[in-house]
Amino acid sequence: MNRLSLLSLLLVHLPLSFVASSPAIYLCMVRADASRAADNSAPRILDTQAASIAKLALDGIHRQYPNKPSNVLVGPSDVLSPKELHPAFYGCFDWHSSVHGHWTLVRLLKTNPMHELAQTSRERLDQSLTKENIDAETAYFRIKENRSFERMYGWAWLLRLVAELHTWDDPQARQWLETLKPLENEIVALTLGYLPRLSNPIRTGVHPDTAFALGQTLDYARTVGNLELAHAVEKRSREYYMNDRNYASQYEPSGEDFFSPSLNEADLMRRILPANDFETWLNLFLNPSDPGAHTKLLTPVVVSDLTDGKLVHLAGLNLSRAWTLDAISQALPENGTWKDRFGGSAQAHRDAGLAYVFSGHYEGEHWLGTFAVYALTGVGR
Repeated sequence: MNRLSLLSLLLVHLPLSFVASSPAIYLCMVRADASRAADNSAPRILDTQAASIAKLALDGIHRQYPNKPSNVLVGPSDVLSPKELHPAFYGCFDWHSSVHGHWTLVRLLKTNPMHELAQTSRERLDQSLTKENIDAETAYFRIKENRSFERMYGWAWLLRLVAELHTWDDPQARQWLETLKPLENEIVALTLGYLPRLSNPIRTGVHPDTAFALGQTLDYARTVGNLELAHAVEKRSREYYMNDRNYASQYEPSGEDFFSPSLNEADLMRRILPANDFETWLNLFLNPSDPGAHTKLLTPVVVSDLTDGKLVHLAGLNLSRAWTLDAISQALPENGTWKDRFGGSAQAHRDAGLAYVFSGHYEGEHWLGTFAVYALTGVGR
């Protein structure tokens, strides 16, 4: 047993409150557990780690305020509280964070079914995902002024939640999946109606980024066997991105990014293209002729103010870069130009991002747990 493995066994017995309050301890646990996983295919995260992140989601999903609504007001009757507008997904500051907070709880129940807060997670999910609540959420999207609400970022997370439930053999999961069906169908229909009208992809490091949403949507479509949706996403992805060349990554990131639009794009295209074709495309997209050209893209960023709701986005950028770089690296052949460089950068970004997850500030804690779980548990592979 190596030193990191021994350390993980010692740390797993620490109280949950102590782990959550100490980012350095948490990061040490993650590194130790990653070593164990490499040694003997152990779970990617420990139960203590899972409970620590679950607590962040549990603290937010039914917390109504502070809240950032983004609804269109047609008249005085539309001035409603967050819970009145969205009885299932009103917490976590905004709708999409609430949706992916629920996904986080589901994901952790699957990866770590015996973690300390597992039963509480089930109870809270059951409280949110009722027929009455989901019927109200579905009806909201059927109002003309709301059809572009959370397009496509929130839509993508809703489909990711459904896909997670779809692959979970659990009685409650099957019940929640059935309850979500009307909202799932509504989001799928909206997506199929929108993609033919989106002439050009939205390239940005924040919510509207098209490549991120298409990747999540494609994973969902393949998981549930929706061939029409999968075909639509694959077709649009090729039309949007296939001919991209010589990306100027030195202009990333912007000051409030939580995504790399270039890495989201590459992470999408590795889902679309056969392995050899993907490597060819990537070398044209990120021209490797100058080895130092993408140094900025592959270097973790520093967050200057964890209490600023926009600037803390950069903490999420480290984590989303980590999962895209790791997935891209794994899709490349052993002698691929970018394989080792991307793999090493993924680890550095993951470590940098995890250090910001437990800040004690709601500006980051209402959503960063989701990004941590995505990066730590190999989602989207």
